[in-house]
Amino acid sequence: MRTRQGAGYGNLVHFAAFKAHIGFYPGAAGIAAFESELQAYQHAKGSVQFPLGQPLPLELVKRIVRFRRAENLNKAAQKSAKK
Repeated sequence: MRTRQGAGYGNLVHFAAFKAHIGFYPGAAGIAAFESELQAYQHAKGSVQFPLGQPLPLELVKRIVRFRRAENLNKAAQKSAKK
């Protein structure tokens, strides 16, 4: 499983290739924030499966990664403010 990290952002998403799909793992908040747009795909609390026979929804993936980056930056700012 591969992990996409942003410089200073921590882990953003994980992904893996399987026999019939690409597994994309943005975490529970990433799925919840885009639940209506993920209805066309099999998904669970923190993961979504993109079938290999269909085009990858790249714009949706980009928006989810940006959401996760903002989420991580917010967490880092809150952590920094506590110091």
